[in-house]
Amino acid sequence: MLSETDIVFALKALANDRRLTILEWLRAPRSHFREQVDGDLIDDGVCGLLIAEKLSVSQPTVSEHMRILTQARLVTAKRIKQWTFYRRDEARLAELRAAIAERL
Repeated sequence: MLSETDIVFALKALANDRRLTILEWLRAPRSHFREQVDGDLIDDGVCGLLIAEKLSVSQPTVSEHMRILTQARLVTAKRIKQWTFYRRDEARLAELRAAIAERL
């Protein structure tokens, strides 16, 4: 069960168009990203570099967006070599949906 603080933190993370777009892309990574050298798009997640390319922003900018999404536990991060790969945390997103529906 998510606490009120968890819900507020997650909603703040979602209150940004770019972060919402990233979450949408991560729902179907093969549809939105090219194949990567290291890591599988589904099993390992999408490299932050590919997210930065697709958003047309710098690596530090995408790192900040991903830090916020990771802290809200909406995505998970996995290191492979020097890269960080991101996947949606579907269980946490379902928990968040249920918690919001319960309170509305």
